[in-house]
Amino acid sequence: MTDTQIFEPDGRAIPFVVEGEGPVSLVLIPEPGQDRDVLGVISHYLVEEAGFHVVRIGIRPDAGSLDESVADAVAVIDHLGLEHTWIGGHGAGGTVARAFSAVHHDRVNGLLLLGVEDQDIPLAPVIPVLIIQGSTDDVTPPVHGEQLQATAPERASLKVIAGAGHLFPATNPIDTAFIIEEYLDWD
Repeated sequence: MTDTQIFEPDGRAIPFVVEGEGPVSLVLIPEPGQDRDVLGVISHYLVEEAGFHVVRIGIRPDAGSLDESVADAVAVIDHLGLEHTWIGGHGAGGTVARAFSAVHHDRVNGLLLLGVEDQDIPLAPVIPVLIIQGSTDDVTPPVHGEQLQATAPERASLKVIAGAGHLFPATNPIDTAFIIEEYLDWD
């Protein structure tokens, strides 16, 4: 188990975990209310099996808006000195990653979305996007991922984990991690 750190810019207590030192950097954001460890097995796999550098940033319970959550991600990423990274998340965490990439696309190598929320946030220009959906997800149904992928079919890839529900990052972590590793292998 990797220790959680707390970064406190301007009195905001932002929890985060850092693992690995590999050349591919990936920031993961879980859904609010879920512990950063929900994405822990995926993170451990990507660090141990693929040699990635993974940062998991939690969403503060007192973050009042999407903009505040994006500002928290920026603060931790700056604190760690990451100039360029892949960024992604699960459900609402993916929405934070989408919003981050829309505003800071010059700092993003690519976007990883695990269960796409139905939000009116366009994909940032140029960057590659990997969308992973659970086939039986009733919270962020596969159609959301299909619709988002259709907005940028030349650079957005969609993968579906058969039989997986909304919590597929926790119930199918190795399948999820393997898809990520295969996709990012070229980066």
